[in-house]
Amino acid sequence: MIGVSHRTIQLWVESGVLHAWKTAGGHRRITTASVHKLVEQRREAVGGTTVATAEPAAGGEANGTKKLLIVDDDATMLRLYELEMAGWGLPFELIKASNGFEALIKIGESKPDMLISDLNMPGMDGFRMIRTLRSNPAYAGMAIAVISGLDQGTVASMGLPADIPFFPKPASFARLRSLVEGALQPA
Repeated sequence: MIGVSHRTIQLWVESGVLHAWKTAGGHRRITTASVHKLVEQRREAVGGTTVATAEPAAGGEANGTKKLLIVDDDATMLRLYELEMAGWGLPFELIKASNGFEALIKIGESKPDMLISDLNMPGMDGFRMIRTLRSNPAYAGMAIAVISGLDQGTVASMGLPADIPFFPKPASFARLRSLVEGALQPA
């Protein structure tokens, strides 16, 4: 119904995004009202999807358009990325999220080809979100890059996998574009 993994549901229950209780046996019981409320919030928020291509995408992968999800808790940064990427003229649909929880929902809904994420965000940070994705076989191979205000040594010590490209804020748009072009090449 929500389109996310079992682990994501567990994390949402633990953080209070979904209201639930535990049985004596330790099983979670989630109220249907809480699920319906989350689904309705997602429907209202779907307007946050924008297309960052020179030509409108009509049909996604069927016409060669890939999907790129960018995650940052700073609305100004999200808008900056959107404006910059729109000028690239590349055939991809840009999807935006403001934290790890929202990103996991959008990943379940839209199955993006690439994720670019901040790390230091409220709710679910980028580290936890990436660990959740990498532990799920359906998303373990997703192209991921990180843009963070944290220094690279701190990021490495906090457990970011070494194979994930790291960009310090402010990110070099030329380097970022090169990475996106390479990651979204047709298979």
